[in-house]
Parts: sequence; structure tokens; C-alpha cells
Amino acid sequence: MAGNLTRDEARERARILSVTSYDVELDLTHGDETFVSRTVVRFDSAEPGAATFIDLAAPRVHAVQLNGRELDPAEVFDGGRITLPGLEAANELRVLADAAYMRTGEGLHRFVDPVDGSTYLYTQFETSDAQRMYACFDQPDLKARFELTVFAPASYQVVSNSAPDVAGEAVEDPAGAKARWHFPATEPVSTYITALIAGPYHVVRDEHDGIPLGVYCRASLAEHLDADAVIEVTKQGFDFYHDLFGLRYPFTKYDQLFVPEFNAGAMENAGAVTFLEDYVFRSRVTDARYERRAETILHEMAHMWFGDLVTMRWWDDLWLNESFATFASVYCQANATKWTDAWTTFANVEKAWALRQDQLPSTHPIAADIPDMQAVEVNFDGITYAKGASVLKQLVAYVGTDAFFAGVRAYFQRHAWGNTVLADLLRELEAASGRDLSAWSREWLETAGVNTMRADFEVGPDGRFTSFAVLQEAAPEHPTLRSHRLAIGLYDRTGDGIVRRERIELDVSGARTEVPELAGHARPDLVLINDDDLTFTKIRLDERSLRTVVEGAGEIRESLPRALCFAAAWDMTRDAEMAARDYVRLVISGIGGVSDVSVAQMLLRQAVVALHAYTDPDWQETGFALLAGRLRDLLGAAEPGGDLQLAYVHAFADSAVSAEHLSLLQGLLDGAITVEGLAIDTDLRWTLLRRLVVHGRADEKEINAELESDPTATGERQAAGCRAAIPTPQAKAQAWDRIRSSGDMANAEFRATLGGLVEPAHAELYRPYSQAYFDLLGEAWRDWTGEFAQTFAQAAYPGVLVEDATLERTDAYLRDARPAPALHRLLIEGRAGVERALAARRTDAASGQG
Repeated sequence: MAGNLTRDEARERARILSVTSYDVELDLTHGDETFVSRTVVRFDSAEPGAATFIDLAAPRVHAVQLNGRELDPAEVFDGGRITLPGLEAANELRVLADAAYMRTGEGLHRFVDPVDGSTYLYTQFETSDAQRMYACFDQPDLKARFELTVFAPASYQVVSNSAPDVAGEAVEDPAGAKARWHFPATEPVSTYITALIAGPYHVVRDEHDGIPLGVYCRASLAEHLDADAVIEVTKQGFDFYHDLFGLRYPFTKYDQLFVPEFNAGAMENAGAVTFLEDYVFRSRVTDARYERRAETILHEMAHMWFGDLVTMRWWDDLWLNESFATFASVYCQANATKWTDAWTTFANVEKAWALRQDQLPSTHPIAADIPDMQAVEVNFDGITYAKGASVLKQLVAYVGTDAFFAGVRAYFQRHAWGNTVLADLLRELEAASGRDLSAWSREWLETAGVNTMRADFEVGPDGRFTSFAVLQEAAPEHPTLRSHRLAIGLYDRTGDGIVRRERIELDVSGARTEVPELAGHARPDLVLINDDDLTFTKIRLDERSLRTVVEGAGEIRESLPRALCFAAAWDMTRDAEMAARDYVRLVISGIGGVSDVSVAQMLLRQAVVALHAYTDPDWQETGFALLAGRLRDLLGAAEPGGDLQLAYVHAFADSAVSAEHLSLLQGLLDGAITVEGLAIDTDLRWTLLRRLVVHGRADEKEINAELESDPTATGERQAAGCRAAIPTPQAKAQAWDRIRSSGDMANAEFRATLGGLVEPAHAELYRPYSQAYFDLLGEAWRDWTGEFAQTFAQAAYPGVLVEDATLERTDAYLRDARPAPALHRLLIEGRAGVERALAARRTDAASGQG
């Protein structure tokens, strides 16, 4: 993110300006550090004579011309903004600048492939980094038509938002082979979804329903690109969304580009979606990874309508983009692809993320208050994406599926190519459903915090309910009790597993809701509040239900209720209501019955987190030995070559601590031990080596040998993480020095080095950097780019030191440094994690179990 535009500044600029067009010309043939950027902007002013500013983050501006008047760059350009005095009713601005290539994943990112030396470029502009490539009014509600001309090396593919009408036209240049590309003007779009991707990319082309399709990756990854699978999901998504949204895809073509060193999962550039390159699988992965890739593909496609065609006016309504795209992608997956259990994955992944976020001291309403760009940068969180999507699922249950999508279709028709606020969407949903949504909006979108539901019942001598009620609670700091549409399931243990005998659906509101329909029903082994996961809430299991889950969670026949039960136990663990070692034992006992690989992987990851953060340190080694021992047995018994086998070996690597288990990892890595069907391929080799490094069983010699076998960008990133994970003070000092002087690091190496430095198993080795983190933090926040500063603030926070001293250092920094609101938020989130871990460890230690 370049600059820190405030909401007030954006509103004032939008009040007086309307932007007609951008005509941008770039020359990418002038060296490795900068490129030439020429911009012509045409815009109108409602107040002739007024002054405004345009955004540009560039090292050098050569010329500024406003309505034919030459302005002195030394006077009007401050490094981030160009002041524009004396506006006319109709204006033309011309800017000539040298813009900088980035290595941070922001603006126009430049990457050199270590395999073949090829250079690859791509843009990442959300939230306000378009100004790193061209001069623009970088806010979402000043939409304009965008036309682009690019001069690039002749070997490059060049991609932008529209299909080129001039593609690779030879240009005479004494410096070398050079080509011109021209991309006709788009429809009006926001600056943050304009895009440029350039380099010798490999491309696979197709067409569907009149839409030209392209799938791109680096040439050195071409052998691994499964373009057919990507295109299959793409076609399924277009067919489903065309029918669901009642409006055809609004752009001229649809390219999907897998790019290196990407900071996020993907970005919804109009007609030119960029994806994290890790989605090109160069080694075997489980079906859960393919499912997540498909969800990402469908999420970005949904943005073409919700976000790109119709765009929020300001970042307060970022959730309108992200929550809808998340909900729509899962809805599409469940109904139009082979992943029919997508809502189980949603409950297990996205909803778990939302629940964590909503219990932090920084929690906020879904419709958030975003005063400036720094605030929005830290708001791409579990509330904006996952809680919002959960609440949309609740809204669908509340107004009905048909009415909901009828309202969405009307919304697209009315606001195409425009900007909206929350009220615009609610107005269409109210018209379609006949329901007043003002109270619903206040409860769900304009308040923070999560409710907790539990069953309250009495049972007669005959084992039948004599009364049944649902109790709803709220945290004191966020006391809203909401209206919920939910289901209650009654499950019995049978010879065929734990199966649902009865389900009722009802509206719940207030602190207590009576459920007379259940009176007279036999008490089941498991009472599941929020069956089918219709609403966003935490649930608590009664004593008998919890015992059923602990003893036989793997016996629950259906994937969604099984995931909900595991999630309830995990909530109780994180809330210090259940000993963490009991949760680990629950996973150990139940994991063998979990056939859904995405659920299995999440449970195993949570068990490892519980061992590192929530168990009494005196029991950690025992717990890791129990978990690794169970996984070793499951690995040997798993279907050869199956997804669960692969999931088990990765989890075994994460949990191996004993000499016996580490020796097994070593044997798998060097080939002395084999498991039928298990291929020790490139990525798995790095996983095994990383664990051996963490525990001192391998060092620089082995890392270098592995890198020699895998001299790729991924290999370099893995090697950087491994070097930082060597368990010596010298290795940690070297990693810290790399982080502290990060100017020459690419974003991928930066993140990998941080991950190795702050290894959970190395809490004591990180102790010297606890205070050093706070000493560096202010400088990093002030001087580093937004991406690096935020990553450092989160990843380097000394949360691995679960002790009161960490809380005290944090409190002292907050008191003395008075950090910016966005940084303040990140720090109190880190602090809350330590506080939660301390409480959970006390509960675990008090459990008195071996």
C-alpha cells in the first residue's frame, strides 16, 4: 500500500471529481530498477478553480502538465502525491515518471527465475498500489475507462484487463528486440483492479460460452501446470454464475495467471486474475489442496460481478466484496463441482478462522469503520471474509434462497459499473423478500462478537425430554443477543455409527428459547445445536454429548456434523474450558474414523497447535510422542498412495520430537525406510528436512545439498526457512540480521526467514529477540512498505514466549510508543493470543492427568 489516503480525503475528492479515462503507456525495456510511466488522465471538476491531488508513488517525476500548463515537479510532487491547482471544468493531466519495480509483492513486482534467468512481472494493486505504476486517483469510487500501451521485450507475453488489439508488434530499437502491445479501453473500473502481467509466461488457451480463456504460469513450471483441471472448474463456475446472477460475465476475456512470490491467495483483477503460484502443484498434494484451489478460482470469479462490476464506494464495505465472494464460491462448489461437501470444509476452515478473529480484542462489526488505508490493510481478516460469509448463509436461511438471489440479480442490474454501500444491497433484498432487514442488519452487520448456544433440558424417568430450551449467551464486552435461524439434531449411537434420528429447524432469539417440539423425544447420545451449520455461533455440548464425541467422534456418519462436533471441542479448548491434552487425545482417538482429508488435516494441525501453545509445557513431550505414535501407526495402515497417507506423513513430520520418530523421518528422507505407495517427492523432502533441522538432526550442509537438487524459487524459499530454523544462537542471529536489513530481500524470502526464526519449538532461542522486536517495530512500521511492516509486526511478535513478561512488554510498548491504530490492533491481537495460551495452559496443568 502506497500512501495513507483517509476516508475524508477520498470523500472530498469524489465530491468534486469525476474521472473519464486513463491512457497509460509503459516502457519495460529500460533496466532492472525502474520503468517509464506516461499517464494521461481526463477528468471533470464540479468546482472550477479548486485544487486537488493525484496519487503517484515513484522515485522520479520528469514532467507534469495540467491543461497545457507545465507544473514544476519539484514544487507539486512530494513523493506520493502531485498537487493539482487551478482545476477547470474539464481537465487533462499528463505525467511522465520513472516508476520502480518492486520486490515486496506490491505495485509492479519483478521476479527473476533462478532456473532459467527469465524475468517475470505482475501487478498487485489492492488496496492502493496502482499509483506505483501510473498516476491515478487511487480510490475505488473514482472509476474510469482504462487503456494501456506497453513496450516490452519481444519474448514477453503481456496481459491486461482487456484483450489486446495489438499483440507483440515489432518495434525498432537499437537496444534490442522490442514489441508493442495495446489494450483497448475497458468499461469503467476501479484503479485497484487494473492489471499488467508480463514475461515469457507459458499459456494454455481455451474458450467457453463465447469467453476466451487463458491459463498462465512461468515457463519453468509448465510441466506441472494442470490447466485442464483449472479450466474445468472455470467452466463450471461460469455456467453456474450465469444462471445464478442472471447477468453474463461482464468483461471481454478471462485470464488466470499463476505468478511468483504472491502475497495472498489470489487477486480479482478484472479479466486478469492473479493466483499464488503454489497452486501449481509440483509435488503430490491431497484432494483438500485441489478443493481449496477450486474455491479460490470460484471466489475470484464471483468478484467479477461482486466487486469489479459493482464496487464498494469506500473500504468500509470491503465485506460486500469478500464475504459475498466467499459465500458464492462455496455455494457454487457444493452445487456445481465434485466437492459437494464444500460446506463442511467451510465450517472447518473459514468459520474456524472467523470465530478466532471475532474473539480478539480487535474484533469489529462486519460493516467496519475504516478511517484510512492503513486501517483497511489489517482488515482483510476472518470477519471480513469468513464471518461475513457465514452471516450471508444465515441471511439466505432467513429470507429464502430464491428471494436472496432475486435481490442479488436486481442489485447487479441496477448498479452495474457503479459504486454502492450496504444500504443499496439491503434495499434490493428487502424488495425481493418482503422482509424488513433493518433489525437484522443492526444485529448481524453493525455489531461485533459471537454468541454461544447451549441446550438446557430436563429428562424424565423414562429417558425422554420433559422440557428443552436453547440458551444464548454473549460476551459482556459485546452483549448483543441475535436472532438466529438454526437446526437442532438428535443423534444416536447405533451399529452403523452415530446417526441423526431427528432434526428440527426454528428461530432462536433472546437469552432463552423454548423448544416444545422436543418434549417427549428420547434423549439421544448427542444433542447438536446448529446442526447443518445454518448460523454463525459457538456451541457447547452437554456432558453426555461431549462424552459421545470424545469416545466416538469418528463414528459420526456425516462429515458436517462431525466437523461441528470437533469444532465445539476445539472452541472449548481455546476458551480454557477443556484441557488441551483432552483435545489431543480426542484427535488421537477419532482421527482414524475421519475419511474427509480436509477435516483430518485441520484436526491434526489444531492438535499440533494445542501441543505447542495450550498444553502444560511439562506434558508437551508426552503429547507429541502420543500424537506421532498414532500417526506412525496410521501411516503404516493407510491406503498406499492415498490422500490420508499423505496427510498422515505431513502431520507426523510436524509432531515428531523423540529420537525414534526423528530417525524414522531421516530414514524416509534418505530412502533407508520406505512406505508402500508413499513417494518422497520434492516438497515432501523439504518438509522432512525442515523437521530434522528444527531438532538439530540436519544443518547447513544438508540444506545446501537439498537446494542443489531443487534450485528453484520454491527451493530457495524453503532453504531460507530451514537456515533460520537451525537451533543455534548463531543461526537465529543471522536470520534476525537478514530481517532487520530486509531492503534486498524479496517478500517470499522475508516470510520464509521469519517463519524459521520464530519456530514454535525454539521459544527459548527467540527470547533474546523479544525486546529487540519492540525496539525495531516503530522503525519498521515507519520505513518499510505496508506489506513488509505488517508481516513483521504479526510474524515476529514474541507469542512463542507464553509468559507474563510478553504481556508486560506489549503493554509497555502500547503505553510508551502510542503506535498508529493499525499497528495497535496487530499488537493487541498478538497479546490476546498469549493471554489465551496462558489460561489454556493453566486449565491443562490443573487437569491432573498424565
